[in-house]
Amino acid sequence: MSDNGDGRKPAIAIPGKETFQTPRPRRFYDAAGHAAASGGGFRVLLDGRAVKTPGKCELVVPTAALAEAIAAEWAAQGETIEPASMPLTRLVNTVIDAVAREADAVAADVVAFAGSDLLCYRAEHPRELVAMQRAAWDPVLDWAETALGIALSVVSGVMPIEQPEEAIARVGEAVGRVSDPYRLASLHVITTLTGSALLALAHLGGRLSADEVWRAAHVDEDYQIAQWGDDAEAAERRRKRRAEFDAAVQLARLAGGANGR
Repeated sequence: MSDNGDGRKPAIAIPGKETFQTPRPRRFYDAAGHAAASGGGFRVLLDGRAVKTPGKCELVVPTAALAEAIAAEWAAQGETIEPASMPLTRLVNTVIDAVAREADAVAADVVAFAGSDLLCYRAEHPRELVAMQRAAWDPVLDWAETALGIALSVVSGVMPIEQPEEAIARVGEAVGRVSDPYRLASLHVITTLTGSALLALAHLGGRLSADEVWRAAHVDEDYQIAQWGDDAEAAERRRKRRAEFDAAVQLARLAGGANGR
């Protein structure tokens, strides 16, 4: 599995690049909270004023629990605002400004991942890793076939294979049933971070907990760490990915959608 968890290598780090980063904005409010919106849902408030998304839409979410969690991210900021420490806020901004308007494109991107799903590409050796992949991934493939009618082909090695059209169509049907934009955004983020549409569907479908999904997505990486050890840079990249993953899981749960395990 790549460092990004999505089949793409991370961008090359440029020494000294941090010198040119945009300065963080200073905190401009004292208190963060939430309140019911007149048209339904709940607004996030900073000193009583409604928060706006980057697209200039009012940040209104469907549940008080989700609004409270977003407000908590704002309340936790120090003298400057650190967007990286506000993954839920950033994800909700994306839902309001983009996902709600481009749901078909977001769904299509999830389906595209199924064409090269992580669970379908197996190690040929060593035997220990082969067994670990089989134990973590085969039950998910079995669930997908039984519950969703998705029968993807599995191959040893990394050479790409073309999945059956019927299987991809079934993935499209499963993704199409995720009509709520918050759940769809969660599905998309989990898919891209793990490299597996099936793992994401298994979580939203209640088959796997968030921790089970994360462990299944990192079988290869965890095996390598066990053999050769970890390094600080890789550990930090993984920590950041996990924060984004947890925000996606939290989004679906607090918006009233996920299994909550």
